Amino acid sequence: QVQLVESGGGLVQSGGSLRLSCVASGRIFSINPMGWYRQAPGKERELVAVITSGGSRNYADSVKGRFTISRDNAKNTVYLQMNSLKPEDTAVYYCYCNAVSWTRDDYWGQGTQVTVSS
Repeated sequence: QVQLVESGGGLVQSGGSLRLSCVASGRIFSINPMGWYRQAPGKERELVAVITSGGSRNYADSVKGRFTISRDNAKNTVYLQMNSLKPEDTAVYYCYCNAVSWTRDDYWGQGTQVTVSS
């Protein structure tokens, strides 16, 4: 079993920055990949960014050039640096990973709220 705990969300003005962190714990043999999703009210949950253990990154078109995903494999931690935030970035952000524990499964964090004011 793997647990994911996010932190770093909050309220920020348009144009500001936030840094989200997610730490994986529990019975972990390997984790690949890790990433971030978000869900705004009335919207489908969407992929924001993913990163492999080797450091390959992919971003949603809406956040390219503004967000940066990174990870510390030794600490089982993934980060999302969010710059030039816009009101449309307002959502609950969820940490995700596919991990080998007892078996290989998908795991999700509880979510952290990001609110960007105009």
